[in-house]
Amino acid sequence: MSINDHIQTEEALKPYDAWQDVRIKDLWRVFRIMGEFVSGFETLSEVGPCVSVFGSARTKPGTPEYELGTAVARELVKRGFGVISGGGPGIMEAANKGAREEEGVSVGLNINIPHEQHNNPYIDQDKSINFDFFFVRKVMFVKYAQGFVVLPGGFGTMDELFEALTLIQTEKSTLFPIVLMGTEYWCGLFEWVRDTMLKAGKIAEKDLDLFHLTDSPQEAAEVIHDFYRHRAMKPNF
Repeated sequence: MSINDHIQTEEALKPYDAWQDVRIKDLWRVFRIMGEFVSGFETLSEVGPCVSVFGSARTKPGTPEYELGTAVARELVKRGFGVISGGGPGIMEAANKGAREEEGVSVGLNINIPHEQHNNPYIDQDKSINFDFFFVRKVMFVKYAQGFVVLPGGFGTMDELFEALTLIQTEKSTLFPIVLMGTEYWCGLFEWVRDTMLKAGKIAEKDLDLFHLTDSPQEAAEVIHDFYRHRAMKPNF
């Protein structure tokens, strides 16, 4: 074996330090995360009182749930609120569409993922932000929303709903109203929370008051409007 062959063999046997690559990538990732926070804070700190509306990206235009999303957004704007959505299709599009129809503030916080998600055409041009990191996007949803309206959705919708409930329950956020729309869709979950979680002592009875169920766009908007009759509107943390 030549000297060069011997050296190449020794190099091949050295353990590859994959963690060194991870450390370098993470250091640069910090700057990307900071950039998304700065962009979000700059834009949303200027939009005024808004309500975040959540629901499935798979909901089709013309369906009852889509129309419900449009209607509740219109009712919110009538009461002086702008609308924040996830910026994509489905319920997100419906919410932005309703806000646009009433000439209200229409914000879209989009997430870059391989499927389902693209900017809908009803977002105000200067209030559309794209995110790579879900956790940064969720901070924006909660920090600048005076309330949540949650329509039928999947894992992402559940994630956003329970994140908000957890932040309020643990007092990491100020109290703000959460409205679940579509009682037929949500009643099974509510019954499980009440009959299983509560009975098992995993939550307190007062935690059931953290959200309100309704099928009425007017009632949903009025619940949030009434909440602030004697409270100041400001970021939640």
